[in-house]
Amino acid sequence: MTLDLHIRHRFGEFGLDVAFATGPGITALFGRSGAGKTTVINAVAGLLRPDAGHVRFDGESLFDSVAKAFTPPAARRFGYVFQDARLFPHLSVRDNLTFGARYAPKNSTGAVLDDVVALLGLEHLLTRAPARLSGGEKQRVALGRALLSRPRMLLMDEPLASLDGPRKQEILPYLERLRDGPLRLPILYVSHAVDEIARLADTLVLLRDGRVQAQGSLYEVMADPAAVPLLGVREAGAVIEARVVELAGDGLTRLEISAGALHLPGVQAEVGTSVRLRVLAQDVLLSLKPPEGLSAINVLPVTVETIHPGDGPGAAIGLRAGSDRLLSRITRRAVADLGLRPGMKCYAVLKATSVAPSSIGR
Repeated sequence: MTLDLHIRHRFGEFGLDVAFATGPGITALFGRSGAGKTTVINAVAGLLRPDAGHVRFDGESLFDSVAKAFTPPAARRFGYVFQDARLFPHLSVRDNLTFGARYAPKNSTGAVLDDVVALLGLEHLLTRAPARLSGGEKQRVALGRALLSRPRMLLMDEPLASLDGPRKQEILPYLERLRDGPLRLPILYVSHAVDEIARLADTLVLLRDGRVQAQGSLYEVMADPAAVPLLGVREAGAVIEARVVELAGDGLTRLEISAGALHLPGVQAEVGTSVRLRVLAQDVLLSLKPPEGLSAINVLPVTVETIHPGDGPGAAIGLRAGSDRLLSRITRRAVADLGLRPGMKCYAVLKATSVAPSSIGR
């Protein structure tokens, strides 16, 4: 199932002109506040009628300014999860969930109550009132309610923005389970948090000032040096997949990627499983020779692909590590001192503690 849109809309001095297409999995819209993310998702939901353009889902026209076509929100059959859970306070968790089922089309197939309860870990919460739930629990119930309406697509607008760090870490595994589970619903996910999109997204669309600045596979966009100003210099970093091969007795886990082995703490996964790692660009050092006498134990052979000077003293270096891509942020002086150039072979050095457990996803 694919979503294809090109919409234009104006709010006073702010002009939106956005075009992109999504496929299966999670497509994340990322941008700072005011970039136009919520306007886009509301246009997809039918809560906003753009000034011009089109919105199509799986070939069906939901909005077309030329043909003057507009499908009302309820008829689009999209599930919407807002930043605040918006649960009915007078209903129990079970009744909030089954309320969503009232809007499921007759004879449609999709999630049923028991499946959703198991998927989201809600078994022990069914009799509770919303007032007795934590923020993360409320969002899981809101997600379950949306799933039980048997939508064709899920729309999620900053669903974790109101949660603190621990509550966010509590709900992220459930979203990963939804992404990888049997439902296989396409999801349009809006966020301004890089850690969320790195854990969840398959496709990434970067917005700034109402325009698309970059779009494509999460792995490619995150590792693009040109994306560093859009993501933020302290948040930018590549995402790679690794396979767990050994759980060592000293607390480190040995993982394999295409370029070699990594040894990291805080990996909560069994041997043989695959995990995602977000490696911050600022935590990747470069060396012309295999380093000796360092406390860092992760050293990978890499090839310089691109060098992107920043506006200040820094530079972002795109690296090829086997079939994976990494990103390093060093000073422009270091680039000159090392004589870095595209095609040059060198070594990337990562401290074991540089990849936080919160940056390790399923």
